[in-house]
Amino acid sequence: MTDSLTTLSALDLRDALVAGQLSAREVTAHHLAVIEARNPALGAFVTVTADQAMRDAADLDERFAHSGPVGPLHGLPMGIKDLADVAGVPTGHGSAALTPITPAEDAPLVETLRRAGVVLLGKTAVPEFGLSCHSESLTHPPARLPQDPRLSPGGSSGGSAAAVASGMLPFAVGTDGGGSVRIPAAACGLIGLKPNRGRVATGSGQVDLGRLAVAGPLARTAADAALLLDVLAGDVNHRALSAVPESFRPGAAGEARGAARPLRVGVTTASPFASTYDLPIAPAAHAALDAAVAELEAAGHRVEPVDPRWDPRYPEAFSAVWTTAVGLPDLDAEAERRLTPLAREFRARAQSRSAVDLARALDVLRRVEWDTVAAFTPFDAVLTPAMADTPRPVGWYTGVHWDLDADTDYRRQCQYTPWTSVLNVVGLPAVATTTHWTAPAPDAPALPMGVQLIGRPSGEATLLALADLLHRPAPEEPRRP
Repeated sequence: MTDSLTTLSALDLRDALVAGQLSAREVTAHHLAVIEARNPALGAFVTVTADQAMRDAADLDERFAHSGPVGPLHGLPMGIKDLADVAGVPTGHGSAALTPITPAEDAPLVETLRRAGVVLLGKTAVPEFGLSCHSESLTHPPARLPQDPRLSPGGSSGGSAAAVASGMLPFAVGTDGGGSVRIPAAACGLIGLKPNRGRVATGSGQVDLGRLAVAGPLARTAADAALLLDVLAGDVNHRALSAVPESFRPGAAGEARGAARPLRVGVTTASPFASTYDLPIAPAAHAALDAAVAELEAAGHRVEPVDPRWDPRYPEAFSAVWTTAVGLPDLDAEAERRLTPLAREFRARAQSRSAVDLARALDVLRRVEWDTVAAFTPFDAVLTPAMADTPRPVGWYTGVHWDLDADTDYRRQCQYTPWTSVLNVVGLPAVATTTHWTAPAPDAPALPMGVQLIGRPSGEATLLALADLLHRPAPEEPRRP
C-alpha cells in the first residue's frame, strides 16, 4: 500500500492507520520522502523536522499497540504555517526583521492537532507576518504552484496548500484573516474552508483587533475538509470566542449532495473594493462561475442574482484594521530596514493612525457586517468567483527584486482576490472550491479556477455539501465523492 499513499485521501489514510494496515512510522517516512523529493522545487516547507517526526510517529505506534488509536487523526502527517509556535522549532513569521525565537510551548492550534494524533513534519512557507495573498518572503525561497512552478500558490497559507496539492501532505490546516485559506485553495485546485466566526476557538479575543482570523482546512475532498474541521471545532476549550461544537463528520458532505429541498443560491460579482480599484474579471473566472451555476441548477437548486450594496469606505477601513498588528513589534531602525516594502509602509501608517481613526474604521466594518448579513439573509448560500484571474506569477506583487511599492503590491492583491476579505469582516463561513480547469497550452498546463460559496451563520455543513457537489479535481485525477 505504501506506493500509493500519496494518492490516498486523508480519510482513507486515517482509516488504514486505525485499522492497523499502516503504521504511523510508515506514513511519516513516506511523506518525509515526498517532501525531500518535491520541496526543493516548490518551497512549500521552510523547516522540516524529520527526526522529531519519526520519534513522534514511533511513540504513536507504541501507544496504538497498547490502547488503540490516539485521537481522530491518529498518525496523519501535518505541517503548520510558520506563524504558529511549535515547541522546539524556530518561529520566523516569514520576516527578516525578526530574530526567530524557539518557543518552549506549542500554540493552542498545535496543541489541538497533537491531541488529535497528528505527526507534525515541519513549518510551511508564509509571506511576512501573513500579510499577503502570496507566500514569498525575504527569509526563504518563494512557495510555488505545483501545477506550474512559475506561478504563486497564493497565500498566506500558500506553503501548506502547495504541500497538499503536490502530495507532500494529505491535508493541512491554514489560517484565514482576509482569504488566506480560500486564496491558496483556489490557486492550487483544493477545497479551502473559512469557518464561521467563533466556530474554532481563538487564543484570545484581544489578539485580533477586528476578529478577522480563524483556522480552517485545506483539503483535496470535502470529506477530508470535514474530518479536519471536526477536530478544529470540537476540541475541548474554555475560550470566550468559541461556539458550541458541531459535527462535520465525513458522511455529512456526501449525504447532503442530494439536498432534501432545493437551495436558494444568490450569485454576484460585486466587490467592496470596487469603490477604490478597477476590478477586471478574467474569462477563466467567469467560466468557473458559469460552471458552478450550471451544476447547481442541474442539481435542482435555484440560482438568482443578489446585489449587496457595499459601503464605499470599506477599502480604507479594512486596510486600517487589517494592518494594525504590523505596527506592534518593537523594532529598531536596522530591523525596520529589513522589512519588505509592504510591511514597512503599512507599519508606518499603523503607527501614525490615531485611536479615533481606528475606532472609525471599526465602525465602518461593523456597518458592512450588518448590511452584508441583511443582503444575504434570503439565501441559503451566496456564490462569487473565488479569484478574479488565474494564479499570478511569482514576483507579481512584489517585483522580482522586491522593488514594487506598497500601494502597487496591495492594489494587485485586492484585484486578484476582491471577494474574500469581506467575509472575515462579516464572520460568515465561506468555502473555495475548484469548478473549472483552463485549457492546457504547449507552454502552460491546465490551471484551476473556482468559486467561493458563502453560507448562513453556522452554515459550514451546507457549504461542505455544495463543495462536494461542485469540486472538480485536476483532469488526470479521479473524482472522489
